[in-house]
Amino acid sequence: QVQLVESGGGSVQAGGSLRLSCAASGHTYSWMCMAWFRQAPEKEREVVASIGRSTYYADSVQGRFTISQDNAKNTLYLQMNSLKPEDTGMYYCAADNGRNINCNIPNYRNWGQGTQVTVSS
Repeated sequence: QVQLVESGGGSVQAGGSLRLSCAASGHTYSWMCMAWFRQAPEKEREVVASIGRSTYYADSVQGRFTISQDNAKNTLYLQMNSLKPEDTGMYYCAADNGRNINCNIPNYRNWGQGTQVTVSS
């Protein structure tokens, strides 16, 4: 059974940085898509960044966030710099190996439990 475990969330002031990690276990195949989503209170879950056939960033994080993966460690990362209060939310790691999956919508079959990011002004 696949497990995704996020870590690295926390509370920071605006302008600060955080690095999220997502450790995947229970599989030996390569994922077709891996992504970070976030969800703020009373808002829909939205993609922040994804890695599939290409790398994608939401406009709101372009130039500030970097998604990367270490295949040897089965770990996905999200480096977040120049954080803003509007980046606050629960951040989720997702992964799927479906051939026709859209990497940028929340229809993944595997999700982590989430890690909270709070940015104060």
